[in-house]
Amino acid sequence: MTDDLSRVLREAQEAASGGAANIVELLAEKVGLQAGAHAIFGDPVEHDGVTVIPVGKVKWGFGGGSGRDSVEDDIDGKVDEGSGGGGGAMASPLGFIEIRDGRAEFRKVGDPMSVVAIILASAAASWVVLRGLKKIIRG
Repeated sequence: MTDDLSRVLREAQEAASGGAANIVELLAEKVGLQAGAHAIFGDPVEHDGVTVIPVGKVKWGFGGGSGRDSVEDDIDGKVDEGSGGGGGAMASPLGFIEIRDGRAEFRKVGDPMSVVAIILASAAASWVVLRGLKKIIRG
């Protein structure tokens, strides 16, 4: 019975390790399909002789992991294993291209996320300054 259990566990490990490689390849393929110019430039909109093409920036990221401790225990045949992965994308508007009378001009728009970063940095700096002042006054 122990030989059968060891064989089954070994086969399961081999199947799982091959599956992880296939998942990473599939994920990379899917991300690659989405990472073209169409992810940055929107569909042109035309009205009254003016064509507008939205422009943005897209950031992609993903990662994965794996693990294996193939030490078999003679008592219960236990084998440790693990895996994991994740990914994400972030899109932000940059501006638009305006085409009018045969001339093209890029017009930048503000990124709302940059304001959030400035507010958070200002809050952190204020906290540090106020904390320092508190120590000086009490000190």
